[in-house]
Amino acid sequence: MESYKSEFIEFMIDCNVLKFGDFVTKSGRNTPFFVNTGFYRSGAQLKRLGEFYAEAINSKFGLDFDVLFGPAYKGIPLSVATTMAIAEMYDEDIAYCSNRKEIKDHGDKGILLGSPIKDGDRVIIIEDVTTAGTSIQETLPIIKAQGDVEVAGLVVSVDRMERGQGKKSALSEIKDNYGIETTAIVTMEEVVEHLYNKPYKGKVVIDDGLKKKIDDYYEIYGVK
Repeated sequence: MESYKSEFIEFMIDCNVLKFGDFVTKSGRNTPFFVNTGFYRSGAQLKRLGEFYAEAINSKFGLDFDVLFGPAYKGIPLSVATTMAIAEMYDEDIAYCSNRKEIKDHGDKGILLGSPIKDGDRVIIIEDVTTAGTSIQETLPIIKAQGDVEVAGLVVSVDRMERGQGKKSALSEIKDNYGIETTAIVTMEEVVEHLYNKPYKGKVVIDDGLKKKIDDYYEIYGVK
């Protein structure tokens, strides 16, 4: 595993972003693990997070794109932090853009924040976690409504590696259904590999009992 991946896993734990217990995802699934990027709450944390995303984007897509789009609300700070990291790490000036939940009818009117999206732009979408691919259905129409643009990719922090609406993984379905390449900073398989029965700061995060719950979850929602 690349060093930045293991560093990111430990970073999520330190920020209380990666949690284990009993949770319900946006798609209604009961899950023993949860990733909540809303717990990145300081400038230093967002700066580091943007650097992880920047490395994942550059590794998968390169930097030949125009706009990084972060869907409201969590995608807003993600897009800002990551474009700043790209500028600092790679000296590339990528525009950021997000949507409003409600269209503004005065001042800076419209549904978008940040850079406008125009004909010919190549856009990368940045999100926290895609579980069943439901959020992309809301995001794509917003981007496509702005003009003749190419959605070149989707990057998430963690690939939960579970089924979307059918038998394939959510990220695979997004690629098949929309023709969008996808990537993640880490996969849940890599998370388990790094943490299972291995102490981090004096504590085993994933012991045998939790590993069984994760395995049972994937028996139901994992890719067949």
